[in-house]
Amino acid sequence: MQAKNSSQTYPERLQHIKSVLVEFSKKNPGATRAFGQLHKDAITAGALDSKTKEVIALAIAVASRCDGCIAFHTHDALRAGATPAEISDALGVAVMMGGGPSLVYATHVVEAMEQFGKVPTVDLQSVDPKKTTRSAYVESCHHFD
Repeated sequence: MQAKNSSQTYPERLQHIKSVLVEFSKKNPGATRAFGQLHKDAITAGALDSKTKEVIALAIAVASRCDGCIAFHTHDALRAGATPAEISDALGVAVMMGGGPSLVYATHVVEAMEQFGKVPTVDLQSVDPKKTTRSAYVESCHHFD
């Protein structure tokens, strides 16, 4: 599959990456199954709830400058119930840790939140965040269960 350009919206990026991950997982089932389990275990509520963990993952995505990660974790943080104010606070910490480049990537999260709010995907409409901790990554690689 050909990589998409940066003019895609974040919901479009998320869908594209999910489709490529499905293909990748067919060729690398062990690695994707293992990563899917790691992700599931890491995001499952423990001392921290799943929402907090998704907000942390989003801040790390900004500090790491990973637009694909921003797409996944903005989606998942919003679905887990994170508010724009909570995400904004986490972005401040990401900028503190990552400096100017993270400040630029923090603006990507602002765009992603707006786009997920204005252009809800089937996933956003059909998933009750109170009844699931499944992430967009796990959903894209259906054989993890």
